[in-house]
Parts: sequence; C-alpha cells; structure tokens
Amino acid sequence: MPLRNLIFVAFVEPVAAGQVFPRTEWPLHITLVRFDAATTDGADVADSIAGLAAPHAEAALGAPLVVGEDAGFGRNGSVPVNLIRPQPDLQRLHENLVEAVGVLGGRILTPAHTRAGYRPHVSHHGSKRLHPGDAVVLDRVALVDMAPGGDHTTRRVLRLWSQEFPEQG
Repeated sequence: MPLRNLIFVAFVEPVAAGQVFPRTEWPLHITLVRFDAATTDGADVADSIAGLAAPHAEAALGAPLVVGEDAGFGRNGSVPVNLIRPQPDLQRLHENLVEAVGVLGGRILTPAHTRAGYRPHVSHHGSKRLHPGDAVVLDRVALVDMAPGGDHTTRRVLRLWSQEFPEQG
C-alpha cells in the first residue's frame, strides 16, 4: 500500500490552502512533525490526520513565540537555523500531533527529535531568515504533502488552520 509523506508545520510567512511551491522554496516555517502514513481503510489518510489534528491546531493559534539563538542542524551543523525559545503551547501542539500520527499508525521519520527531543527551529533559506529576539505568533498551522501526486520536487499545503480563517483546504 502506498505511503503518503506528510508534515505538520507552523508557517511564519503567509501561505494559502492549496498552495504549491518547489521543495527548494519553502516559506519560513517551524516543523512540528514529519511522518509517513498509509491508507488502510480506503479513506484519505490526509483527511483522517487533519481531522485528528484540527482541535489541537486551533487551540494553539495565537500563541506568542520568541526567536532564539542561531544554531546549526544537520550533518556537521551545516544547516543554519534559529531556535524557537521553549513555549508550552508550541510543545503541547507538537506532542498532540505526534500522538495523532501514532493513532493512525504513521511512521515518524525522526523519532529522536520528538517529545522531549523536540527542538523547534526555523531554517534559514538563503537571505530569508528570522533573528534572535524576533517575536512571532503561531498563527498558521498546516498539513503539507511532501510529494503531491508523487512529485518529490514540489510541496502542497493540504490543510491550513489560521487565526484569520478556520480550517481551509
């Protein structure tokens, strides 16, 4: 059975439900949890996981976040990021989404980076980046397809929960 490669993120730049973008041009975002999931009962796994995620995403909207120090992630610290200072609403959202993925039998790709190992951050994209001390609001939570239609070169926003508009997609 085919797997869907999905990810929950909190965008810090404007996005729209249904938006498609190249994998190299992600809007700035905080990764919440990345996972693979398979459909076993004929239902669209993205719809199922979005249904489980909706109350948690909506509850977290509006949480104030503060950008922390610069850091390096990935192999040899080669990916420049800004950490997000610890914030209970963001941590709770992450943990609730991890649980939702587990309910549907999803496979989290980096389990060591979940729960107590979760280090929220925003990766720099060329000259696009945040700076230590910047204040941002958790106002856009999204479910993103990492390979819409099997195309691994693009990404598609499947569901979007935002402060301005309830669930879209």
